[in-house]
Amino acid sequence: MTNNSKKESIEAATFRRLVKHLQNNTNLQNIDLMNLAGFCRNCLSKWMVEEAKKKNILLDYEKVRSEIYGMDYSEWKKKYQTPLNK
Repeated sequence: MTNNSKKESIEAATFRRLVKHLQNNTNLQNIDLMNLAGFCRNCLSKWMVEEAKKKNILLDYEKVRSEIYGMDYSEWKKKYQTPLNK
């Protein structure tokens, strides 16, 4: 395994760990992520689709988003999204 492929393997594992962390911390709202970090679960989904497109690979945004959320987005929204007007 080359140094570049080792680095990519580590980056991929780190990304999977980030996604798992976000899936396990459903109390962390996307709006809070956006305000604090400048990105959210939806951004990760969009970035993945955009990076795939650069490699001439077409990914379905909704499918990718379901993978990031660990379930269908509409289901996640119903279960975990906090209404803005509390």
